[in-house]
Amino acid sequence: MRLLLLLLLFSGCAMAQNIPSRWDELIASDWPKAMEKSSRTCILPIGILEKHGTHAPLGSDLIHVREWAARATRKEYAVVFPDYFYGQVYEAQQQPGTFALPSRVVWDLLEATCEEIARNGFDKIVIVNGHGGNPQLLRYFVQSQLEKRRNYAVYFFEPGEDPAFAEKMKKLRKTDPAGDMHGGENETSSLLYLRPDLVKQERAVQESGADKKRMADLPNLYTAIWWYASFPNHYAGQAEKASKELGELITEHKIEQLVSALKAVKADKKTLELQKEYFDNVERVGGKK
Repeated sequence: MRLLLLLLLFSGCAMAQNIPSRWDELIASDWPKAMEKSSRTCILPIGILEKHGTHAPLGSDLIHVREWAARATRKEYAVVFPDYFYGQVYEAQQQPGTFALPSRVVWDLLEATCEEIARNGFDKIVIVNGHGGNPQLLRYFVQSQLEKRRNYAVYFFEPGEDPAFAEKMKKLRKTDPAGDMHGGENETSSLLYLRPDLVKQERAVQESGADKKRMADLPNLYTAIWWYASFPNHYAGQAEKASKELGELITEHKIEQLVSALKAVKADKKTLELQKEYFDNVERVGGKK
């Protein structure tokens, strides 16, 4: 009888620890436990709504970040903010299904979201991005955190490649990585692993994902129309050659990197300390106390 009571007590404690990672699935009374378990760390997964060839869902980027965050937090707990699909995607407005807000709204919404996440008790926000058109915006946003004093820090997860992973990729890939930029072998392979029910791979050949090379010769110059000039179908690659095996390799490697990043962020005490020191020094320059 005593053993049974101990088992029930242990089971109850385990269940108390097993709380959802998604913000919208948490119960308000579990919020203090989520704060403690996450070390006040929140993931902001940012996707986008845009065409991904004629074969993959509009929310492919959103699906990717949603799944990376969900699977990573099973291994290293953090709270995950609900689906966020407000980023930079003006290059795709000629395609149906694209959701592109005005630039000022995109910026203000991102800043307000981080402020509101922090108001709820988080002092570490990790942005996880799934859209190739967002990094420039997000790097500038993170750098702009030094514009004014804040009681939280924003981190931008930017996974890299290691030689062993690159060698495995090389063995599984069937297309040239240089031309595989949007909705092609890589992205479609990941979807075949994560959500095969949403992929219509047989439709991938309905449009060309080849570079049209319509730009004028503009050496050492950047212009916004470059993507449309090269890929008016908003598709770059050969998705018909995608495979679940490649998708598993890519996805599990990304999750492994995200888990490592979360562990580092949760243990990090230096960033907030240095950020405070920085703003103290900024105020001294202005004669403030």
